Amino acid sequence: MNIGIVTHKVVKGDGQGRVNYEIAQAALQQGHRVVLIASQIAPELDSHPFASWVPIPVVRWPTGLLRNQIFAWRSFRWLRRHSYQLDVVHANGFITWATSDVNAAHFVHSSWLRSPVHTIRLRQDLYGVYQWLYTALNARLERRSYRRAKVVVAVSEKIRNELMEIGISDKHIHVIPNGVDLEEFSPGPAKREELGLPEEVPLALFVGDIKTPRKNLDTILHALVEVPELHLAVVGSTEGSPYPQLAERLLVAPRVHFLGYRQDMSRLMQAADVFVFPSRYEPFGLVVLEAMASGLPVITATTAGAAGLVSAECGTVMDDPNDVSALAAALKRLARYPESRKRMGEEARAVVEQYSWQQASERYLRLYEEAANHKGLNKGFLT
Repeated sequence: MNIGIVTHKVVKGDGQGRVNYEIAQAALQQGHRVVLIASQIAPELDSHPFASWVPIPVVRWPTGLLRNQIFAWRSFRWLRRHSYQLDVVHANGFITWATSDVNAAHFVHSSWLRSPVHTIRLRQDLYGVYQWLYTALNARLERRSYRRAKVVVAVSEKIRNELMEIGISDKHIHVIPNGVDLEEFSPGPAKREELGLPEEVPLALFVGDIKTPRKNLDTILHALVEVPELHLAVVGSTEGSPYPQLAERLLVAPRVHFLGYRQDMSRLMQAADVFVFPSRYEPFGLVVLEAMASGLPVITATTAGAAGLVSAECGTVMDDPNDVSALAAALKRLARYPESRKRMGEEARAVVEQYSWQQASERYLRLYEEAANHKGLNKGFLT
């Protein structure tokens, strides 16, 4: 097949970009040809003989809203001239004005706009208004994109339900959860001292943006007050974050280790005992799968899409992400009973072994083949 993938980035260090990177790699390994219509791609894809890059530079535009619109228009113009050479076009939400065969929903802006922690409800200033405009416009445009696509992929059951709420027929939706690198993320020993972490204490790990309340670090810090033996490692840039000060006010700062932005996530997960991620709104959450692959029991909430993969045998799923008492009780159980942690971590690893990137990519490729069968194969490939 000749496959066109339209997305901003095709790289490993980006959530949506990682999904498309893995799909592209799997397609190339099977001998398909791939055209990447993107602003940035991984060097190994750029040098692959069966891959072609159509660069869409937008970095000089000052805002995300403008960059997205410029990208959508320029990708549309390219596809209008060349789509006949492609057997299938895979888009990601509203990414282009062109119609796609497969559109993957990683985020549903209509649902985010209704969230109680959307920026407009927390900041009544120019930035809040900009975020409202950005979300509202994307909600309208992505609804149009999903309705025009032949197949819509939801990355979780949560996203599937949100797509149905905006009028996408269930018969056009396929649920394909994101995957995880089972070799990069696996159980193993780690020296905490080398990572700047304390030895001989139960340690929970949180990963996420800590500049806004969406990821819900504030509830974790309040729960930590009730679990005095537990330490917490926090991965996320502290610049502009209110949470170091909150930890000081709650008198838990000596037990909270703000590590900043880190790239050694697999080692940090091996060093932790528990992964805690009660995000208030999360379409999926790749870090949940990475933690499970690392053999960590997980505490999350129904508001996170990946919670659908967390059973009682491998973690705790809270109904209310803001329930401090419930979160504290779950943390206490795991902090005080290492054998339970070990058993739940082993079960988490067993569950997530069904969700490798290879398995996820193969499901996408089967969808591509079905879509291509409706368009006819053996078209000329762009040179």
